[in-house]
Amino acid sequence: MKKTLVDLFEASVSKYPNNTFLLEKTGKKFEPTTSAQIKEQVYRFGAGLQALGVKKGDTMALLSEGRNMWVIGELSMFYAGAVNVPLSIKLEESNDLLFRLIHGDVKYVMVSGTQLKKIRAIKEKLSLVEKIIVFDEQPAYEEKEMALEEVLKLGDEFLRTHTEEEFLQVAHSIQNDDYATITYTSGTTADPKGVVLTHRNYTANVEQALTLVDIDETWRTLIILPLDHCFAHVVGFYIMMSVGATAATVQVGRTPLETLKNIPLNIREVRPHFILSVPALAKTFKKNIEQGIRAKGATAVRLFNWGMKVRQAYYGDSNLDFKGVRFFLKPLVSFFDKIIFSKVRENFGGELRFFIGGGALLDKDLQKFYVGIGMPMFQGYGLSEATPVISSNGPGLYRFGSSGKLVKPIELKICDSEGKELPVGEMGEIVVKGENVMAGYWKNPESTAETVRDGYLYTGDLGYMSKEGLLYVKGRFKSLLISSDGEKYSPEGIEEALVEKSPYIDQVMLYNNQSNYTTAVIVPNRDQLTRTLKAQGLDLSTEDGRKAALQILDGEMNKYKKGGDFEGMFPERWLPTCFAVLSEPFTEQNQMINSTMKMVRGKIEKAYADRIAYMYTAAGKQLLNEQNLDALK
Repeated sequence: MKKTLVDLFEASVSKYPNNTFLLEKTGKKFEPTTSAQIKEQVYRFGAGLQALGVKKGDTMALLSEGRNMWVIGELSMFYAGAVNVPLSIKLEESNDLLFRLIHGDVKYVMVSGTQLKKIRAIKEKLSLVEKIIVFDEQPAYEEKEMALEEVLKLGDEFLRTHTEEEFLQVAHSIQNDDYATITYTSGTTADPKGVVLTHRNYTANVEQALTLVDIDETWRTLIILPLDHCFAHVVGFYIMMSVGATAATVQVGRTPLETLKNIPLNIREVRPHFILSVPALAKTFKKNIEQGIRAKGATAVRLFNWGMKVRQAYYGDSNLDFKGVRFFLKPLVSFFDKIIFSKVRENFGGELRFFIGGGALLDKDLQKFYVGIGMPMFQGYGLSEATPVISSNGPGLYRFGSSGKLVKPIELKICDSEGKELPVGEMGEIVVKGENVMAGYWKNPESTAETVRDGYLYTGDLGYMSKEGLLYVKGRFKSLLISSDGEKYSPEGIEEALVEKSPYIDQVMLYNNQSNYTTAVIVPNRDQLTRTLKAQGLDLSTEDGRKAALQILDGEMNKYKKGGDFEGMFPERWLPTCFAVLSEPFTEQNQMINSTMKMVRGKIEKAYADRIAYMYTAAGKQLLNEQNLDALK
């Protein structure tokens, strides 16, 4: 049966014509746009694209902040038969943008006013590009550029001179296997790869994801992730579209920082029922909540902490466990909810039922924090190559530490390095098969053949299935620490614990490539170190201060070893024997973290190859070595 994104949109409009589909704030308040109104705009824009000469199969790029025109723009492309190459607004580097636009064979570009300068800076290198459609009015237009209004006028003219049937011919000719988008992965290894997703990949994943969570037309979400994110695509607006629900976008500020600052206010205005999140955002929200409580004084902090302990004890790690005597805590749970936690939730609009997070693994303590407040943060799992949703916890079933139950229908197996299937409970590579598995990588048959075999997607992620039927994801299958005797271990859990539990460590990457011991590169939190040293009458400008700082960091590492606070949390042989302190953080600018905030291990290992090699020498193994002391200057 034909189920393209055009079919999904048309079905949604005919079923929910007067439901608010999109909410956008450009002035004083959020303005609603119904499905029927969106359809009218999509038809005008789609007809304008056809009039411009856009042909079926042409690739178009979309570079814009999250807003109505983003969604309308993508849908309009489909009515002209085009394929979208969604681009992240975080792509500052000309070479990153340039690579995607050239590699994607992009002929047309849709761009917002604020992003236009990036396209202008590289325009002369884009020989294939025929037209650049600018969403926002400009004082002047350069060669090949045209205003959105002009395209809409062309569309009006096209619809006047053609029947609706003629206009819809292209859209109706699209089949399930036709390409919808080419999404470039941020890549944790080499050049970004273009993940080709078909129309059916998307509509299948919408159907699959809805088997995990019951969403109906009364629900609202505020999409705070960039819309080029696969996760925002499927769960942010296509799921909402399919059930007649409402998706709002964050008010765009004059700068990225201003847009970021609009998020808390927008959450209160939209009053969403769920929010898509990533660990970095979850940690920011947590910090803000704790700061707000501290500002209310010592009594508020004591009540908050006590209430948190009570609620966390009551809810436990899972709603699958029998509550037993915890049931008697219910009156206290209600009491603390009334005096503290309901007020915290008001800052999130008062109607937030849960957050749902993908990307990197969510720390269990972080999840317990949110369940304590009454806004659970559920861990999901997916990747662009699977459009992206594979599994998730949800209100109906959750266990912290797991990535939840699988979407339906999907086939999942856990394989060893030879591709042999392993039994339940054993750890190996996560391999999936379903209608959500990508068509392949754009112009990259080698990587496609390596990643998709016999219809199975080899995710490169490490995990296992529990007897409860829950998926546990434990990090990257290929970013394993490998000891000298060939034993393997995933570093992610240790890295997350070090960052989460230590105020002195901002970022850390473990390394062991068949050596006798594991090492780590550390980005310290200089502010926290400075504050602690100040109390001891020291600072980082002196050698004594720097030595004391290294002792503090060493103390944080030793907490996981014998006799430490967190002894037994991880096998001791995999804990770092020594570490190298770095003078600059891992950022998107230096390409050491990608757009989903995951470390790009290959880049870090390459950049710090000398420091890593030094740690495997007698001098480099010493804590107070010259390079560590210099890095803290």
